[in-house]
Amino acid sequence: MSHSPFPDSSAARLPRTLDPARVQRIESDAEALAAAHCLAAEFAPGASQRDRERRLPWDELDRWSESGLGGITVPRAYGGADVSYATLAEVFVILCAADPALGQIPQNHFGVLGVLREVGSEEQKRRFYGEVLTGRRLGNAGPERGSKTILHGTTRLTRTPEGLRLTGRRFYSTGALFAHRIPARALDDEGRAVQVWVPRDAPGVAVIDDWSSFGQRITASGSVVFDAVPIDEDDILPIWQLADRPGLFGPGSQIIQAAIDQGIAQAAVADAVAFVRERARPWVDSGLEHAADDPYIIQDVGRLQIDLHAAHEVLLETGRAFDEIATQPVTAESSARASVAVAEAKVLTTQIALEASEKLFELAGSSATRAQHNLGRHWRNARTHTLHDPVRWKAHLIGNYHLNGILPPRHSWN
Repeated sequence: MSHSPFPDSSAARLPRTLDPARVQRIESDAEALAAAHCLAAEFAPGASQRDRERRLPWDELDRWSESGLGGITVPRAYGGADVSYATLAEVFVILCAADPALGQIPQNHFGVLGVLREVGSEEQKRRFYGEVLTGRRLGNAGPERGSKTILHGTTRLTRTPEGLRLTGRRFYSTGALFAHRIPARALDDEGRAVQVWVPRDAPGVAVIDDWSSFGQRITASGSVVFDAVPIDEDDILPIWQLADRPGLFGPGSQIIQAAIDQGIAQAAVADAVAFVRERARPWVDSGLEHAADDPYIIQDVGRLQIDLHAAHEVLLETGRAFDEIATQPVTAESSARASVAVAEAKVLTTQIALEASEKLFELAGSSATRAQHNLGRHWRNARTHTLHDPVRWKAHLIGNYHLNGILPPRHSWN
């Protein structure tokens, strides 16, 4: 039975197992970008309706899987394209400019692949990368509600006479509803943090579509319940090892978050420009024939384009910095540089996403607020997604690094 507050809940539905023969194998950065542009052209026309009706994008995600984009960060040694961080960020920008909620859904897919790269065994890498290259999607059982911080929780992996069992309840689980595996953080019997790659159809797994935010509505980022789920020993990653090992798994996750905000901003600016050109009326005192000739509107659009371009360039520059860092063994200092770089990108993409989605209405006028246009989705999406982690702490991280030489803490939010 559905627990969703919406009538079209798909909580009981399981993702389709795709025919591997239909899944493309992307082999280069150029192919990844081309696939993203192709999907964006398909996804953009239905974005407003999906948001308005909260129609979950099952078919669109199958198209995403078939495109081969799910495998673009798989190392070449395992059959993937191993695209650059800059390309990964741009893929998210392209898709999120078309539909930021649909575009956000794979964020954890790539986040957990980054963890696999850092601490997975050879056997785990061969098996999990192989699954991904056949179109299987990865979600995430997110932080627990009501815990002291996002890193605290009560989810436990316990050894019983019947074998390993996983028990707990998680929330903010973007992608879990649509995933074939749901990696989840838990503590083992020794109190160590582990990541358990739980099959979506395992007995005792329940994904509840209870996401009711006003923004990013179709991400289905709701609850996952594990009720004594039987776990295979080979499906456990020892993420406790990451605490003392510098890496790029945290910054890699963050660059995706910044790219999502950049996509939201680009969509808002594009819709503002189109509305002013096609629908907005000039102010009565301006003496102008067209709103697009208003010098104040022209100036504001110019300012938006500057800020949009600046954020995008810093985002791509961050990706290129990651790519350079990854060519050498990652040290505490280089990992910190990556965290600082992506924090700068996150500050700028947050600011432009909020600025553009708000400025849209000032430029376009009161008619832009009509429900039929659904332009409010840009601000709702920006405001919701930019709360993923507080941007004030990004500025603090940057200042503390440059002023006091303090290296940022290592986790998925830095």
